[in-house]
Amino acid sequence: MRTDKPKDKGKGKDKPKDTQRTSRFGFSSSSRHRSQQVGQLAGASSSRSSVAQTTAPPTPDIPPSYAESASHPHPSDKAAGKRKDTGVRGTPRPVVPLTPDYEDRDLSWNSEVDSHGQLRINVDLSSIGCVDEESDALLSPQDQLSDPFNCAHCPRLNIVIFVVGSRGDVQPYIALALELIKTRGHRVRIATHPHFKELVEGANVRLAGLEDAQRRPLTGLLEHFDIGGDPHQLMAYMVQNPGLFPGVKSLTNGDVSVKRKMVATMALGCYKATFCPHADTGRPFAADAIISNPPSFAHIHVAEALGIPLLMSFTMPWSATQSFCHPLVMAKSSDTQIGINNYASFVLADSLMWQGLGSVINDFRTRILGLHSLPATGGPLVLQRLRIPFTYAWSPALLPKPRDWRSNIDVVGFFSMPNDTFYKPDPALAKFLAAGPPPIYIGFGSVVVKDPLKLTQTILGSVQKAGVRALISAGWADLGQAGIDIPDPVFIIKGNIPHDWLFDAGRVAAVCHHGGAGTTAAGLTAGLPTIIVPFFGDQWFWGNAVHASGAGPEPIPHAEMTVEKLAGAIEFALLPETREAAQVVGESIRSENGVAKGVESVHKHLPLLNMRWVRQWGYN
Repeated sequence: MRTDKPKDKGKGKDKPKDTQRTSRFGFSSSSRHRSQQVGQLAGASSSRSSVAQTTAPPTPDIPPSYAESASHPHPSDKAAGKRKDTGVRGTPRPVVPLTPDYEDRDLSWNSEVDSHGQLRINVDLSSIGCVDEESDALLSPQDQLSDPFNCAHCPRLNIVIFVVGSRGDVQPYIALALELIKTRGHRVRIATHPHFKELVEGANVRLAGLEDAQRRPLTGLLEHFDIGGDPHQLMAYMVQNPGLFPGVKSLTNGDVSVKRKMVATMALGCYKATFCPHADTGRPFAADAIISNPPSFAHIHVAEALGIPLLMSFTMPWSATQSFCHPLVMAKSSDTQIGINNYASFVLADSLMWQGLGSVINDFRTRILGLHSLPATGGPLVLQRLRIPFTYAWSPALLPKPRDWRSNIDVVGFFSMPNDTFYKPDPALAKFLAAGPPPIYIGFGSVVVKDPLKLTQTILGSVQKAGVRALISAGWADLGQAGIDIPDPVFIIKGNIPHDWLFDAGRVAAVCHHGGAGTTAAGLTAGLPTIIVPFFGDQWFWGNAVHASGAGPEPIPHAEMTVEKLAGAIEFALLPETREAAQVVGESIRSENGVAKGVESVHKHLPLLNMRWVRQWGYN
């Protein structure tokens, strides 16, 4: 916590210009007087004229070499605190760590990296006393101003959603955005990769003909903002480096530097998304709140700089718990208490990610946002220490909320798109579906593979051995490419097809995919047996969760997949008991209405006690 207050140089020419930024709802952020905690909300009043000016907040001088410099280590990584830290205005400020609310402990632990790139850890329980339960009475500054029992009473907002990832990461937040617009009339901007512009803005068709309570049309309230970054490159990098540690090849061929530069570009894009006009229409925009998934990395830093509320959301666990390990880390079973290992896996994962990207984030904070840099002790677990609200988008029926997660964390259910009644299938696909029993769907979505021909041949052999019909989605892996002889019981799907349509009405008998959260949600919501072939990230986690529910076989790592293993998994998925378990899970998920609960969670954690007074200015 900051204890030194910068000296006031008084008024006049010595005072730096543009040091005070005031949001539409009166939350202020000063480049000279930062709040003691990241994301702390000040209820400062402001005149109506000053509020109107925030459509285009003061933009700091952005060095042209910012993104390029992100590919090189920052001096603060070598010696935190030894360089003179200055903001973009040249105002000296000390390096101030976001001090953890726990004391440092010497932990005895060991780790190893398995063949899949996952980190396996083991903590010596005797090296620590206990893991203290956090008091639920200690709320974040944002939650102290919330009104959870009257959260439906909320003014219309401009909400920006930061999403970095694949289509499976973006689509759930399109569903959330549509619900925010339909039920509350908010304007929602999804800040993501340019590849998904058509996907995002095309969803406005679902708002056609709808109006809010004041008879204003809702069409056009959902918009896309380009933050840069190439999801194809991101997915290829993840397949090559499925765990927390990059491989030797990525370290030597420049992949790591390319990724660091891309993270810097996307962070800058996220910041611009909070205030830049729409690229096509020129319509002004000023964000009142941020929703973000963790891989955007810009989230809390932009919220701190602008003084606006932040809500984190994700489709896989990112908050430390004793109930299970981090999806990117495997806690080894041993004589120690497994809960300690699980909790330590989150600490270790966040620390390693900060070690790899901390210098990029600190460059972003100091050069772009005008904030102080964070040392190695301040960056990891900052979201958890400050109790930033989290809304997790998975089904509690599949993975219940851990008991040690407090009231600032919600598990609400999958964010599923409503059934696509606008979709008309290709005549050839419709003919194939009608020509026989429901096929097995096999597809790996946005995953980019090294040898698509070999993978296609393995799939075709498995389908033949199991004696089933199959729909194979080409996806980014380009399965079923030209030159391969495709047998009659198999149909290759080129291009995108909405899973909510394909998996509905008994069109397919079971699904086999990579285990992305979005595809997993679509298959289980439809009550379909699910086979997961994980490639990286959280896909092993969801594969194990599906198997534990009885709705599918054990996951098959893609590097270990053979014709025999996949054929056996298909046979397992079609067993009566597997079908029954999948139907039970599907019924539970369909009863949850996760997207509606997600909207409720968003409003529950907003500082509405401060935000409602804006109604008197006519913004409702």
